[in-house]
Amino acid sequence: MNKVRLGIIGLGNMGTQHARDVLAGKVEGLELAAVCARSENRLSPFAELKRFVSSKELIRSGEIDAVLIATPHYDHTTIGIDALQNGLHVMVEKPISVHKSDCERLIAAHTGEKQVFAAMFNQRTDPRYRKLYELIQNGELGEIRRVVWNITNWFRPQIYYSSGGWRATWEGEGGGVLLNQCPHQLDLWQWMFGMPNRVRAFCQMGRYHEIEVEDDVTAYLEYDNGCTGVFITTTGEAPGTNRLEVTAECGRIVIDDDGIHFTRNESPMSEFSKTATGPFSSPEAHEVDLSVDGKAGHHIEVLQNFTDAILKDEKLIAPAAEGIHSVELANVMLYSTFTDSTVELPLDGAAYEARLKELIANSTFKKEVSENDLGPQDLSESF
Repeated sequence: MNKVRLGIIGLGNMGTQHARDVLAGKVEGLELAAVCARSENRLSPFAELKRFVSSKELIRSGEIDAVLIATPHYDHTTIGIDALQNGLHVMVEKPISVHKSDCERLIAAHTGEKQVFAAMFNQRTDPRYRKLYELIQNGELGEIRRVVWNITNWFRPQIYYSSGGWRATWEGEGGGVLLNQCPHQLDLWQWMFGMPNRVRAFCQMGRYHEIEVEDDVTAYLEYDNGCTGVFITTTGEAPGTNRLEVTAECGRIVIDDDGIHFTRNESPMSEFSKTATGPFSSPEAHEVDLSVDGKAGHHIEVLQNFTDAILKDEKLIAPAAEGIHSVELANVMLYSTFTDSTVELPLDGAAYEARLKELIANSTFKKEVSENDLGPQDLSESF
């Protein structure tokens, strides 16, 4: 095989962008062979390709080697399982599923040793986060004491939520900012810092918008080694900010719009504290130049990596199996709010799934669904 024949299921904003990128030849070795959507309006721009209205038909067509799933969230699980069970390589958009139990079902379907199963966590290609990951892995920062991520530049006006009947509902998306906008940051959090042991979160539902899910979140995370974290996000503040601050034994890292900044202690904090003779002294510190090479390749780099993993056995940037962690973090923040309590990890996936089903069953939030809406359906009918 010297090329991969790709099928894209779901032609909303992201699916259409992926299709255009592949058709433009931006991913070497990847050929767009077919697209799938239930709306003719979505399919019509791709008249030169094989077109399907059913994901089942596309998956069994023999026209493709791999599939990219860019549908609404719940369908990631059902379509992903179907594609994996039929021997295809699979790339799934974020989040890989809505809740932990569905993640487990999806991951369990990946049994083919030669099947490549990846997730579209394109923020892992950002050289700033790669550099921080490297500093953590090689021990240069020492033990991490505190992480604070203020990620509020996700502003969305009401018209965004009104654009589709599935948006910002428990039944349609399974959550709000945590499931839609922030899976990238939650993935980066667990990738760099690992999973916490306890979470206490305060999620406000429809604080800024006419929606039933969370659009404002403040969460406190604890680790067994004493490290603590604060994660703040919203779609209701403008101007927003994206600032990650990491305090560790050997200094402080800040990642923001101006780049990555490392203020390094001349000696670790704990050692200095034990040996200092002045009651108000603190470690000397200096700025370290952390020049990072290049720019983030984002979706193109992840698609190239996916293709090269199939053709050349290259290591994946974001294996889909790791996608369960960001979903669990989102779920536990919501569950902490639902139960008004601190929640221990690992999260009871069945308990969370049951609570989500209750929210769906008791929802009084109904929206009109337009003909062109890419809302979720049963697998037998969708995409």
